[in-house]
Amino acid sequence: MTGLEPFGARLRRAMDERGPLCVGIDPHASLLAEWGLNDDVTGLESFSRTVVEALAGRVAVLKPQSAFFERFGSRGIAVLEKTVQEARAAGALVVMDAKRGDIGSTMAAYAESFLHKDAPLFSDALTVSPYLGYGSLSPAVALARETGTGLFVLALTSNPEGGEVQHAVRADGRTVGATVLGHLALENAGEEPLGSFGAVVGATLGDLSSYDLHTGGPILAPGIGAQGATAADLPGVFGSAVRNVVPNVSRGVLRHGPDVVALRDAAERFAEEIRAALSAV
Repeated sequence: MTGLEPFGARLRRAMDERGPLCVGIDPHASLLAEWGLNDDVTGLESFSRTVVEALAGRVAVLKPQSAFFERFGSRGIAVLEKTVQEARAAGALVVMDAKRGDIGSTMAAYAESFLHKDAPLFSDALTVSPYLGYGSLSPAVALARETGTGLFVLALTSNPEGGEVQHAVRADGRTVGATVLGHLALENAGEEPLGSFGAVVGATLGDLSSYDLHTGGPILAPGIGAQGATAADLPGVFGSAVRNVVPNVSRGVLRHGPDVVALRDAAERFAEEIRAALSAV
């Protein structure tokens, strides 16, 4: 299988050229209603097409949330396929937010669904859960290396419930979250300018100085905008690892639709705020 240039290298270039912003494509029912769209496949298609038209040529990363498409069954998945293909064709990197996690052949099948070059949902990277044990992700890691794609592994998530697992202390004295970060550092060892195996770390978590966030890979940081974090918070949360952070904004941008110009303006405002925050580091 012929792979692309490694995801980490492609992401680093996109961040440098377009700014380190990821915009989620989250067509939940209330947002469709705000746009004046019906909560059906036609509304889903109109929403997704508008976001791609507005942003795919301008932001580094688009991140469709698979669940909001899956709820419409096969017709929703068909919209997701088209959204991914058109976003990538327009120049955005696509991170599929599906948070898959399983073992053995099932994990391999999940990986093939999103990371195999011939898959209808082929994406540049996939979010995955390591909480069946980090080793359960091995099939996805192997396929990502083969195809030049990437993974974003849940490490320290922004939801309040996550702490009961991620901050739990293992017998060796390390937390579960720190263990995940350690595995990612090994995956990315020697990769330049950026590894392809990233962590998901919430921008709302405050001081994370007790964690070593220098994994050599990117950090996908949800929580900017509607969840309460701001661009100015990023240096305080991520410290010297902040230049590898890809802040994710969803509702903060999407609520400005369906006007294409308003969506672009909102994304640019967030991108400028992020650039300003990073320039102060």
